[in-house]
Amino acid sequence: MLSACGPYSFTGVNTTAESFQVNFFQNNAPIVEPGLDYDFTNALQDLIQNQTNLQLVNRNADLIYEGEIVNYAVSPMSATADQRAAQNRLTIGVNVRFFNADKPEEDFEKRFTFFYDYPAGSQLLTVKQAAHDEIFERITQDIFNETLANW
Repeated sequence: MLSACGPYSFTGVNTTAESFQVNFFQNNAPIVEPGLDYDFTNALQDLIQNQTNLQLVNRNADLIYEGEIVNYAVSPMSATADQRAAQNRLTIGVNVRFFNADKPEEDFEKRFTFFYDYPAGSQLLTVKQAAHDEIFERITQDIFNETLANW
């Protein structure tokens, strides 16, 4: 005989919330990559929808995610023997504000950052989609774990 003490899913989500909303994450980074804001907002919505039974709504949600993209930067990472960059790193940082209508003590504001390294001989344009996909996957999963995964 199995019994439980509340809602549970195999992703570790334990919440009484029924709905969530993801407000548009505006791109406020010093370097503005067109479409990054739209793509990130959709990536976060998709992850939460795919890993929970929560309903996506436009307003009055139990859980609210909002914030802005605050960093989009490319920097050299490792050098060759003749002091040229061997790798570059794309870093994206997102500031997130989370509100839980049922448990306001869980509200927070936090910055999430991740990166993607690529060969210095490659142009960012040729690796951009893979870089964005990998970075978004990591950042959105980190946001999910911080807000919904009760390990």
